[in-house]
Amino acid sequence: MLQGFQNIPKIPELKRRVIITLLLLAVYRIGVHVPTPGIDAAALSAFFAQAKGTLFSFIDMFSGGAFERLSVFALGIMPYISSSIILQLLTVVVPHLERLSKEGEAGKKKITQYTRYGTVLLSLIQGFGISVGLERMTGPGGELVVMDPGWSFRLMTMITLTAGTSFIMWLGEQITERGIGNGISLVIFSGIVAGLPSAIGGSFRLIRTGELGILVTLFLILLMVAVVGAIVYVERGQRRIPVQYAKRIVGRRMYGGQSTHLPLKVNTAGVIPPIFASSIIMFPATIANFLEHPWMKAIATQLEPGSVIYELIYVAFIFFFCYFYTAVTFNPTDVADNMRKYGGYIPGIRPGQKTAEFVDRVLTRLTFSGAVYVSAICVLPSVLITKFHVPFYFGGTALLIVVGVALDTVGQIESHMLMRHYEGFMKRGRIKGRR
Repeated sequence: MLQGFQNIPKIPELKRRVIITLLLLAVYRIGVHVPTPGIDAAALSAFFAQAKGTLFSFIDMFSGGAFERLSVFALGIMPYISSSIILQLLTVVVPHLERLSKEGEAGKKKITQYTRYGTVLLSLIQGFGISVGLERMTGPGGELVVMDPGWSFRLMTMITLTAGTSFIMWLGEQITERGIGNGISLVIFSGIVAGLPSAIGGSFRLIRTGELGILVTLFLILLMVAVVGAIVYVERGQRRIPVQYAKRIVGRRMYGGQSTHLPLKVNTAGVIPPIFASSIIMFPATIANFLEHPWMKAIATQLEPGSVIYELIYVAFIFFFCYFYTAVTFNPTDVADNMRKYGGYIPGIRPGQKTAEFVDRVLTRLTFSGAVYVSAICVLPSVLITKFHVPFYFGGTALLIVVGVALDTVGQIESHMLMRHYEGFMKRGRIKGRR
């Protein structure tokens, strides 16, 4: 792998793409520290210190610390992700969007344009909600977080946060077009990885003070290596259904007759199920920070991360969204019809409806395995924090994103090398990304 990194500067185009990617990510990290006007930073920091374990913490993880500082990038890239998911789901039920999705590059550009409009709309709505919520926030001493509340502050916050999200969206698109890897994914990746130094530093402090034993530390290191290895293995895992194409004679030439396979991923839904599940469960805890109703406080207490009720509901939502998203994005009937149209069939299975039922049965079992895998990874942080008193967040959605984006980026770099006859990162086998 070290030799593979040494080959990067030897390819001018790849070197240029890597440098552009690093520079644009550096711009994003600088913007994280630019504050939104009209905020008392000390009172805001004190408030967030009391709001751990709510949706605020979840959003702050994806924004790379920008939400806790309430910088111009406080909303992060989440409005764009939400807009993309909404458009993807609407493609199944809205005929116009379904036609656009099948029109190739022109249709893709139109859907991308709709996604951008949706991002701006969601950013304005969320910016207004955040500005109203900030006006109600107070620090431990009762001091207001907003120094001059009113409509002027609300409009300024809406415009500032929307402009910040739009700029991040532009950065991500520039990385995808001119850099290396998926820009939006790399933006999220950089935000999550930015919290690693503080986590490592906190661990060393606990080791020096004796609060974290050496044996426990070694066990955690081995566990982390094993978990990362398991994620890499499962994310690259596929269930390959053999497909045989019948021979056809067209004129004087013979076509078909080859054997191939239909690859089905173990984790088809990716990281969307835990993101949706966390957002839904943590919503009451977040609302409870704004409202003082006793029953809201009681619900928030029962749904704190680490409690048995929270984990059970969390796993149930993950299973639901794994099956729901897989059903929306993968249609076995369409796959069976396309196979029959081109003369393909699964050995031992009749074409048509029987093939669709077979693929659906295999996909259902795979989705169950993927849901179990995602649930185990997402519950792991709560177990480590509550049982082993680990001082940092390891596992969950963040780890799935980090490993997946790393595999994608390394795979694209290796493809550039192999196209120019350079040896890749691995002497044996290829690095396969998640897409």
